[in-house]
Amino acid sequence: MNFADLDRSRRRISLTPMIDVVFLLLVFFMLSARFGLDQQLPLNAAGKTASAGWQGPPRLVTVGEETLALNGVAIEETALAEALAGLVEDPSDTIVLRAKEGTGLQRLVTVMQRLSAEGYGQLVLVE
Repeated sequence: MNFADLDRSRRRISLTPMIDVVFLLLVFFMLSARFGLDQQLPLNAAGKTASAGWQGPPRLVTVGEETLALNGVAIEETALAEALAGLVEDPSDTIVLRAKEGTGLQRLVTVMQRLSAEGYGQLVLVE
């Protein structure tokens, strides 16, 4: 039995194919990653600010997937800011938001962004 022939027939394992696969996976995940910018909404956590309690008329906005209601009355999204203007003395007054069951988070965030753009900064989320 000749052991010299066995050493010649064995080849060293090449790392090149594995490096190629890792590189291709890296490129794939880099290209499939989302390149959009994330946005942040400033929220005040309950109990973080000392407030004088609830003042003024109720301001409960119920957010549904396709509907909005202000104090239980259905309202169009475009008319929400105008209707709230009659209920608040100052745009810094608290507005309570509640999502109906099955309402997507994006819908709730969209309403919050719209209210923030209209100047209503004190938004409270309830279950």
